[in-house]
Amino acid sequence: MTAVTVDPPVRVGLYFDMRNPPPWREPWAVHWARTLDHIVAAEECGLDSVWLSEHHMFADGYLPQPLVLAAAIAARTSRIRIGTAVLLVALRSPLHVVEEANVVDVLSDGRLDLGVGARYSPAEFEAFGVASQQRFSVVERNLTRMLELWAAGTATPPPVQEPIPLWGGFYGPRGANLAGRLGMGLLALEPELLPHYRAGLQAGGHAPAEARLRGRLRMVLADDPDQAWDRIKPHLQWQQDTYRAHAARPGEPAPTPIDVESWRRPGPNGRPPRFEVLTASDATAAIRSRTKGMPVDEVFLWATVASMPEDLARRHMELAACELRPRLARVAS
Repeated sequence: MTAVTVDPPVRVGLYFDMRNPPPWREPWAVHWARTLDHIVAAEECGLDSVWLSEHHMFADGYLPQPLVLAAAIAARTSRIRIGTAVLLVALRSPLHVVEEANVVDVLSDGRLDLGVGARYSPAEFEAFGVASQQRFSVVERNLTRMLELWAAGTATPPPVQEPIPLWGGFYGPRGANLAGRLGMGLLALEPELLPHYRAGLQAGGHAPAEARLRGRLRMVLADDPDQAWDRIKPHLQWQQDTYRAHAARPGEPAPTPIDVESWRRPGPNGRPPRFEVLTASDATAAIRSRTKGMPVDEVFLWATVASMPEDLARRHMELAACELRPRLARVAS
């Protein structure tokens, strides 16, 4: 008898970075209040999670304090899970992180997923007095201390979840191995990282079968993808060019602008495009294909792209919560 391959349910979330670029800027209070309204509406439609990013000193107001926004989301919602993707633990005191995470977990009645990472920007590490070349060792040291603080119950109030789920937002073999050794989930969908992650699990005394993957997809949903793409292009250009500029070291020449059109073409060796605008149906097929055979239980999509037009952002979030989520929630064979 031929075995039937079954793809498990996959949860769906949205990823917020709160960018408000000068070319399309609106009042900050309006921008943030609208985001909270979108999250409430997405929860009502069944969205599984929201994930919050972190960067510092971006001209477009990129979210610098995700746990502060997480507390506001906790107060406005009742079911949706709230994650960080990622919190920069190398830039913070471990006790500070544990205390803030505990408060958010209490406010949300146990809905926090704490994703952490190292990031890449030299300017950010310099601003916080941390050597960027040592970021992985600092991340490991701070994470180890956080786990000790939770185990000892030192930080109060205690969290609702014991333990708060921890996720490593790492994109290389070293980080994937670290996430495994510390018994964390891995916020990455690259299949080449899975062996390093499982090796880390084994080295840390965890069963390789405990591997858990979640990750972000550069994907926007639309009823008419080609029409939407024409309107999204300048926002993607802004987003990626500022990422690249922020990665440059002081005194380095400004990076050349990206070719946004090339981002929609498939990558080498059959890799998917770096950015896609898809219908909910096509997105379902694409996500099933990319997660097949991997221990992925959740994906999250950008909620918007550098303040792309409000009607596109609103419809994208509706499609993610109301159409994509129920499609991926079904077991597929």
